[in-house]
Amino acid sequence: MDAKTFFDKVSQLRKVQKEYFRTRSGRALTESKRLEKEIDAEIERVNKVMADKQNPKIQF
Repeated sequence: MDAKTFFDKVSQLRKVQKEYFRTRSGRALTESKRLEKEIDAEIERVNKVMADKQNPKIQF
């Protein structure tokens, strides 16, 4: 996921979270959880990439 897509997803997540807290809608809660999982997975992926760059594996 590129930076623009990540930004758009986070913006969408915040919009849905605000909708949920305003309405307590089940649909908004479900969508919020789905987006949170996507964002969390991307953060985990990028953290792994960054860790791998800092600690490259030596291959023979």
